[in-house]
Amino acid sequence: MLFRSPVDGYGPGFFRLGGEVYEGPILVMPSGISGWGGVGDCAAILAAADQIDVLFVGMGAEIAPLDPAFRAVLEEAGIGVEIMASPPACRTYNVLLSEGRRVGLALLPV
Repeated sequence: MLFRSPVDGYGPGFFRLGGEVYEGPILVMPSGISGWGGVGDCAAILAAADQIDVLFVGMGAEIAPLDPAFRAVLEEAGIGVEIMASPPACRTYNVLLSEGRRVGLALLPV
């Protein structure tokens, strides 16, 4: 069974999905929610490469550059990468999730 819950909310240091609060960086994939080691931690993302087409990377309160090596590893695995601040990443993820798209979300807290 795939995890299909939108982001309900977020605030300083946390995200809320499916009524549960998660603190710190998180990874939201079709297989579920887990902690994320931040930019550079691609193991769990690569494990779900066959479940997603696009990964939205929320860089916190502001958009920031993504390490080119991190992007290259994900793109080599066939995962499109979109970088933005975490609030718009959550909104974009929610919209595409509601359309049934194969998306993942990697978030640094605001």
